[in-house]
Amino acid sequence: MSGQAQQARAVLGARLRELRRGAGLTGRALASAAGWQLSKVSKIEHGKQSPTVADVREWCRHCGAEDQLSDLVAAVRHIDSLWMEWRRVLGSGTRRRQRASIGLYEATGHFRVYAPGVVWGTLQTAAYAEALLRRVVDFHQIPDDVEAGVAARMQRQQMLYEGRRRFACLLGEQALYTRIGGAEVMRGQLDRLLAVMSLPRLSLGIVPREGPEGLWPAVGFIMFDERAVMVETYSAELTVTQPTEIAAYARAFERLQAGAVYGRQARELIARAAAALD
Repeated sequence: MSGQAQQARAVLGARLRELRRGAGLTGRALASAAGWQLSKVSKIEHGKQSPTVADVREWCRHCGAEDQLSDLVAAVRHIDSLWMEWRRVLGSGTRRRQRASIGLYEATGHFRVYAPGVVWGTLQTAAYAEALLRRVVDFHQIPDDVEAGVAARMQRQQMLYEGRRRFACLLGEQALYTRIGGAEVMRGQLDRLLAVMSLPRLSLGIVPREGPEGLWPAVGFIMFDERAVMVETYSAELTVTQPTEIAAYARAFERLQAGAVYGRQARELIARAAAALD
């Protein structure tokens, strides 16, 4: 288990311990009521053992905390998959990672995307995607299958034109300036953004550099309906599935939307970034 997953298990154990204490139960009393060994309660609470869904159901039942069950079950089901280390995911190159996303994308009807520093993959040109994936290959020292990775990413873009999916995408103004590839690559990418703004399924906004009030800078994320949120870091990919955490990302997205600009104002920011290339 990765270090991050171990931390998640420890956090879950601490939440369960607080529920037990809030119910006025000792560890021995809970173990007796549930028919467990006392050591099992201790191991779960200290993050030494992962509880099963059945364990959590019993825990909540005896602690009178059924209202916490949905969050806790979600945490249990995804502890091992919560963090996927990039070295493992990308071990065979970029194509596998790009293709792995297709199923999740196809099952989603409403996307909410915040990309503060680079253009979101589904809006990228092939040249921009190639330049970005080459950075990924170099940084992680993985097999070079960039061409196949770009092809998989381009395949995913067909979803912008098919079905009844809706895409709400927010780009940070910095994404218009982060130099991926040369000036011609960036100019082509900025032209692409201007072109896709007219797509009926896509709402594209730009979050100005000063940012929205009431929200601090954070990493980018993708929301897949109300089922999951994916957050990428340099070392890992975090998949959030707990309802309360998903709700927090939804609130963040609403505030980012409120601070974003659209239409003519967004086009002006894109044009300004294109002019800066000269």
